[in-house]
Amino acid sequence: MDTLRGHDVANDQDDFDYADDAAIDAPLMVVSDERRMQVRAYNYWASLLGDRTLPSIEDLSPDQLEDFGPHSVLLDFSTGLDNPAIVYLGTALRQECEIDGSIGYINDVPARSLLSRLTDHYLQIVANAAPIGFEAEFVNQRDAEILYRGILMPFSSDDETIDFVFGVINWKELASRDVTDALELEVGAALLNAMPARTDVPIWADGPTGDEEVAPLPQSKAVASFDEEPLDLSGMESPTEDAPLADWLALARDGADQVRTSEARSHAALYRAIGLAYDFALVAQARPDDYAELLADCGIKVQARSPMTAIIKLVFGAAYDKTRITEYATALDHGWAVGLGVGTLADYLSSYAGGLKALVRDERAQRRAEAPPRPDKRQSARSAMKAAAAIDPQALATDADGLAIVVARREADGTLALVAALPEGSDLAQRVILAAAR
Repeated sequence: MDTLRGHDVANDQDDFDYADDAAIDAPLMVVSDERRMQVRAYNYWASLLGDRTLPSIEDLSPDQLEDFGPHSVLLDFSTGLDNPAIVYLGTALRQECEIDGSIGYINDVPARSLLSRLTDHYLQIVANAAPIGFEAEFVNQRDAEILYRGILMPFSSDDETIDFVFGVINWKELASRDVTDALELEVGAALLNAMPARTDVPIWADGPTGDEEVAPLPQSKAVASFDEEPLDLSGMESPTEDAPLADWLALARDGADQVRTSEARSHAALYRAIGLAYDFALVAQARPDDYAELLADCGIKVQARSPMTAIIKLVFGAAYDKTRITEYATALDHGWAVGLGVGTLADYLSSYAGGLKALVRDERAQRRAEAPPRPDKRQSARSAMKAAAAIDPQALATDADGLAIVVARREADGTLALVAALPEGSDLAQRVILAAAR
C-alpha cells in the first residue's frame, strides 16, 4: 500500500506548547455538536472561504460577531511583519488584559497579558498559510494561573498575501492551590457529617447492613496523575496473523476508546493506542483491497501528502481533534521511516526522550530542514513592481476627495513613474491614508 508512504510539510500541525507551524486543513467543517469557541471560530473562517485560497478581509466584521467577537483581536500586517498593527480588540479580551487606553501595535501589548500569549503565534500563520490552534497555562500579570485555548486564522485582501490575522481566545482562571486544598477539606468534612447513622436496615441496596462496619470516608486524597493510572489491557491481545483487517481496526479503536475515557488518559494508554494504529497501518499495507473497503465504508479519503492521516481518522474518528490527528500521523510516519515492526511503536514512544511531543517536534524540524525554501513573496512583489510598465497619471481613479494610493518607482533619469495603485475606496487604501496622516 504505497499510499501510506510519504508526507508533505504543508500538512504539519504542531501543538500549543512547542508548536511553530501548526495548521488546520481547510475547509473541512467540524461536527455541529462541538461547542468550543475556537472550533466555532474555525467553522466561521471556513465558511468565508468559498472558492478562494484565503478568506477576504472585506468579509470580516469582528464587532458584529456576538459569539466570539469580544474574545478576538485583528492584526494588520500591511504596516510590516515585525510589528503588525492591532486594528480590533474585543471588549472581553481588553478587560482581561487590563488595557484601558488605545493600543496600536503588537509592541504595545502588555507583557504577561493573555493577549501576549495569543500574538506570540502570529508568525506561524504567515509560514503556514492556514489556521493554527493552541492551548496552555500561564501566570498572568495579576499572578493568576490562566488556562487558555485559542486559534489564529489568516485573511487576505487579494487572495494571495496574508496581510491580516484574526485571533480568538477563551480562558478561565484556575483556583489557587490554597483555595483548592481548603475546598477539599471542606468537602471531606461535609461528607463525614452527612454520613447516615447506623441502623438495623441496609445503608444501601446490596451493600453492608448496619451491623457491619463501614469504613470512614477520607478527609482529602490527592488524585493520582494520569501517568500513575494502571492501564487495563484486558481484551487487547493482538489478532492472529490471518485475522481480517477489520479485527486489527477494532483492536486499534479499542485503544483509542481507552484514551478518550477520563480514567485512562495516561501516556501509556495514548502510546498504546498510537502503537495499535501503527500496527493496523502495517497490516493494511499488505491488504490494500481490504483497506480501501474500510476507507470507503467510513467515507474517508487518503491524502497523498499525508496518507497516515487516514489511518488515524479510521482509528480515532474523522471528527477527532485535528491537532491530535496530525500529531499521531506524524508519529506513524516516523515509525514507518525508521522501520519499526508490529507491536514496537508504543515502547519506542515511551523510551523517546521527551515522548510524543519531542518526537513530533524533531520530525517536523527535520522536514523543514529538508524542504525546499519557499519563495519570498515580498521579494517577488518588489521584482514585479521594478519591472512593471508605467501607468498614465490621468488614468488613475481617485476617491471623492481626489486621493489615490499609488506605488511609484524612481527611474534611471531621476523621474518618478507610477507603476500600481490600490483599488479606489478599499479598506487597505483607507488604512494607508490613516497611517500616512499620523
